[in-house]
Amino acid sequence: MNLKGYNKKSKIVKAVTLLLLLFSLNTIAQIQRVEPPFWYAGMHNPELQILFYGKNIAENEVTVSNGISIKSIQKTENPNYLFITIDTKGIAAQEIVFSFSKNKKVIFTKKYTLKQRKENSASRKSYDASDMIYLIMPDRFANGNPKNDSQKSLAETANRNNPSGRHGGDIEGIIQNLDYIQELGATALWPTPLCEDNDPQGSYHGYGQSDVYKIDPRYGTNEDYLKLTAELHKRDMKLIMDYVTNHWGAKHWMLNDLPTYDWIHQFPGYAQTNYRMATQFDTNASKIDAKMCMDGWFVKSMPDLNQSNPLVLNYLIQNAIWWIEYADLDGFRVDTYSYNDKIGISKWTKAITDEYPNFNIVGEVWMHDQAQMAYWQKDSKLGAIQNYNSYLPSVMDFTLHNATSVAFNENQADWDKGLMRIYDNFTNDFLYPNPNNILTFVENHDTQRFNEIYKKDFKKYQMAMALIATVRGIPQLYYGSEIAMAGNKNEGDGAIRLDFPGGWNGDSNNAFTQKGRTAEQQQFFDFTSKLFQWRKTNEAVHFGKMTHYIPENNVYVYFRYTDSKTVMVVVNNNLTSSAVNPKRFQENIKDFKLGKDVLSGKAVDLNYEFTIEAQSVLLLELE
Repeated sequence: MNLKGYNKKSKIVKAVTLLLLLFSLNTIAQIQRVEPPFWYAGMHNPELQILFYGKNIAENEVTVSNGISIKSIQKTENPNYLFITIDTKGIAAQEIVFSFSKNKKVIFTKKYTLKQRKENSASRKSYDASDMIYLIMPDRFANGNPKNDSQKSLAETANRNNPSGRHGGDIEGIIQNLDYIQELGATALWPTPLCEDNDPQGSYHGYGQSDVYKIDPRYGTNEDYLKLTAELHKRDMKLIMDYVTNHWGAKHWMLNDLPTYDWIHQFPGYAQTNYRMATQFDTNASKIDAKMCMDGWFVKSMPDLNQSNPLVLNYLIQNAIWWIEYADLDGFRVDTYSYNDKIGISKWTKAITDEYPNFNIVGEVWMHDQAQMAYWQKDSKLGAIQNYNSYLPSVMDFTLHNATSVAFNENQADWDKGLMRIYDNFTNDFLYPNPNNILTFVENHDTQRFNEIYKKDFKKYQMAMALIATVRGIPQLYYGSEIAMAGNKNEGDGAIRLDFPGGWNGDSNNAFTQKGRTAEQQQFFDFTSKLFQWRKTNEAVHFGKMTHYIPENNVYVYFRYTDSKTVMVVVNNNLTSSAVNPKRFQENIKDFKLGKDVLSGKAVDLNYEFTIEAQSVLLLELE
């Protein structure tokens, strides 16, 4: 053995290893962030803009391997950012390499992956009126992994005694209870935001995000989120991401070193929105009022993103598309939709639906007038008056929510009260381009609890849920309603976001199981499950037409029907039983002789007058 030669080779290997190590360390020092972290080949829009972040990274020249074309390299006033746009048209899934040079000498490189898309990804089916959406606040639903309740890297630690604090619910807790959600009749799941929110307090709701490419470690990992999607899809259920376009949290990593001064709206610094969303289309609105609605911050801890900046807008578009591809998502719910820059948000929405033509997006348009809500739905004639199209497929029916919040306490027939409020809501459906694609609900995570308003009155709960299940649109159920959960919003948001009983080890009441439920919880659960399991089977209440009749004596009758199925719904909001004469409804009853009540199984003879009990509902499948 030639020891001299061996030692020489050994020294060379060590030297090369050292150089590679230094090269690697230099890359790490130079590049702290790459977003999107990877991308996909074969996208509808072949242009990909990659954000590279690192100390003085803009001082470098950049090239890319494999003959891929760089469309543009954009530098900003902050030398720590580079925005590099490449053309991926016709490029197969592969690993490419970006080379960063000074004086024509490569200083460091960065590998970047273009992944293979899932088959038929672009044509994925989304949620629609055949679904029932179950809304949960993950932190308050179930704690499947107590080990992740607090994280050293994040400010707020778990404290279940604090109504506004972190309680420890997580993705594993959701997965462990998917059978429960499925038993309810839900076909889609909407968790409030799961991305990292590093606010020092009140971070449990997730709307002040600090990293939009990362699941909050207190909920789990990105891989756990993928597991949630996979488990839902095994059950033929869908996952809806709660997406926030209007703002980030004050602890978002970019806020420490903004790419551009106008990445967020500055006045300079903070100024709060006036919350007057009507200024977005009010022809009489002053410019300053419209500006303060769109550009003002939602709250002081949520800096307002400037979607009129093309870099910001493109960042948000690509982040949304990345999550759809990566997590195999089935839809979005978009927070505070009508506070966004209206031109920017329409471009964002169109970019996503251009990429995924069947993808449903429901926007939170919290307004109290149907015309103002309908303005925001895709292809609205009201928007067209101002040459505006939001491209937003769905909006939330807040006026129906408003009506259900008071109607069932108004037991006397009146011109505009009681069930007339419900009837009047649907008289304005002509304003919506697509009334079947509207989200219907009696409560959500921001409103007063339905069972608080009505003091857990089971009869009123039955009427309201039956209504939501059978009118046009996509019904949404807020977690806990089905077990009579209440809580007074006037005591703080924590009161309407209570922990689901049984979601934590040691809970004395486990409402996830029949054995663990109280008699009251079981009564509410059994009804809810029966109602929404039935709903899954009846296409008439999914996409059928609707005919309703002016309420008489606080009794409301309407029909949902297709060519092959008809459902007759009778709601009696009186404190006494009421007689119903079928002759008035002959145009919909036609030749049907019997109606079988979905809830009781009893048959109603439609040839004769029948009686409906006080404060009750009949769901009649006509035969």
